[in-house]
Amino acid sequence: MKIAILGCGAMGSVYAALLGDAGHEVWAIDSWLDHVDAIKQGGLRLEGASGSRVVKIHATNDTSEVGVCELVIIATKAMHVETAARSALPLLDTHTTVLSIQNGLGGPQTAAKILGADKVAVGVVGGFGASIKGPGYAHHNGWELLRLGELSGPITHRLRTIASTWESGGFRVECFDDIDQLVWEKLICNVCFSGTCTITGLTIGEVMEDSDAWVCASRCAQEAYNVAIAKNINVRISDPIDYVRNFGSKIPNAKPSMLLDALAGRMSEIDAINGAIPIAGKEVNVQTPFNSAISALVRSKEKQLGVR
Repeated sequence: MKIAILGCGAMGSVYAALLGDAGHEVWAIDSWLDHVDAIKQGGLRLEGASGSRVVKIHATNDTSEVGVCELVIIATKAMHVETAARSALPLLDTHTTVLSIQNGLGGPQTAAKILGADKVAVGVVGGFGASIKGPGYAHHNGWELLRLGELSGPITHRLRTIASTWESGGFRVECFDDIDQLVWEKLICNVCFSGTCTITGLTIGEVMEDSDAWVCASRCAQEAYNVAIAKNINVRISDPIDYVRNFGSKIPNAKPSMLLDALAGRMSEIDAINGAIPIAGKEVNVQTPFNSAISALVRSKEKQLGVR
């Protein structure tokens, strides 16, 4: 399959390397020119839970060089989805599927407004914890699950075809009829660790071990769970605190992408993760003070860094 990956940061590079190593024609598309040049010259190096490899794939910062693809993966941060979706237009024909994979809420819906709801499917990853070590060099800390769903409606033949493509790269995949379920099951984990790790500078495991940090993290998760239940979302979770602890225990040394953004002086996805919970909570009259406070602190930190 010919696959374009828009946004080859940490997670996008994991996708690109493993799908490329499986024999697919992969195009890594990113605005970081040093990263693109390194991949062109020496291949994409990936180390971590799936082993070590260097994979030769295509790389560019210009979608007009790529041509039509069968699968386009938008792997940018939530705030960059609109730009990525517009740049994806030259990659599409009537048979192209666009898979939008972001943390938090709203990414696939933003892509659908530009590309059409019929083009877009939804992906949610959990338990990976990737980072960029340098140009052309990525590492991932976990090797857990990719969830897939259509933007609207039940599982389709094209969704199962996409799932098979990912499985060829060694990914464990589960397809869902209900995208709200798959999005919120991941979001509850995101809100637990993303904001708290960013404010404290701690890894996921360190947050769980620190009683004060864990109060904030676990309350953020509980609030998100309460909102999901009030919205009648069918999350498969009986105890949200046990659920996020189990999630975190699999990647204790990981630093969430929000923390990595702060360390690099970049704007984060706080508005799509912790910041999305108070908005959703207001719609169903659920109070979310911990997510509101954590979101405000991250935004304040970003103002101090000069990125907001």
